[in-house]
Amino acid sequence: MSILNSLGDVFGGDKQADRIVPPTGFTARLTSFTAAAMAFLTVFALALSLATGRLADRWSAELAKTSTVRISAPEAQLAAQSTAVLNILKTTPGIASARLMTEAEQHALLEPWFGSDLPLETLPIPSLIEVVEQEVGPDMEGLRLRLTAEAPGAVLDDHTRWRRPLAAAAARLRLLGMFSIVLILGATAAMITLAAQAALAANRQVIQVLRLIGARDNYIAKAFVRRFTMRATVGAFVGMLVGMLGIFALPAAAEEGAFLTGLGFRGWHWMIPLVIPPIAAFVAFWSTRFAATRSLDRMA
Repeated sequence: MSILNSLGDVFGGDKQADRIVPPTGFTARLTSFTAAAMAFLTVFALALSLATGRLADRWSAELAKTSTVRISAPEAQLAAQSTAVLNILKTTPGIASARLMTEAEQHALLEPWFGSDLPLETLPIPSLIEVVEQEVGPDMEGLRLRLTAEAPGAVLDDHTRWRRPLAAAAARLRLLGMFSIVLILGATAAMITLAAQAALAANRQVIQVLRLIGARDNYIAKAFVRRFTMRATVGAFVGMLVGMLGIFALPAAAEEGAFLTGLGFRGWHWMIPLVIPPIAAFVAFWSTRFAATRSLDRMA
């Protein structure tokens, strides 16, 4: 109840008490600019964290339940080993399908790295077999042993070494994003505390006069808390709005650059930035209250 009462004083308190707080000046601009800048950065930190998670999930989904068999052998043995591998895969429980990739498909895989004019016919390109697993996949170790025995040039890649780094990188980037937001909140609290202390020091004489005519420290502190909380809330709202407009203006996700062009929010994630102004108000409220209490105690 005390927190609700305090918030009620902020948004519906004695507006006449605001006269003891300077409406303009350095502290007002500092508070508003700090809140706006931090809200703007928070929007992009959220967007980066969410986009990283989406990208990792998409890549993991594409790699899951699929495997690849690479066959490197002399040209005279390549066709025979490919046929042997296909027969093994078709008779292995847990495998839904297996097919030999065509030269055109291999060319398409190599084109982003080597260009469209790559002469595949003159290069010793291994054969690739695409394997699609069932819901309950095969025994990978047993399959590797069979392939090694019947097709010495075959190498099974179940994409585990690709999925694990993606999951680890996504988790670390999410953690980094959350840590960045915590740092932003800490920096916001520090800047608002300094601005409130500067405003209190600048109004020292006014505060002394108010005390002489009977004003209590609680009344004076509420005036500063109200003014600085309102400034921070408005600033955070403006920064959030500008940040969301910036995210909205980013190019849509594309296959050619899915990460660099997929940093926006998706679906209900657009609602997440709306919590930034209330959080900024909460941080400003407690920061200003702390600064006002300490400063008024020192002036006593």
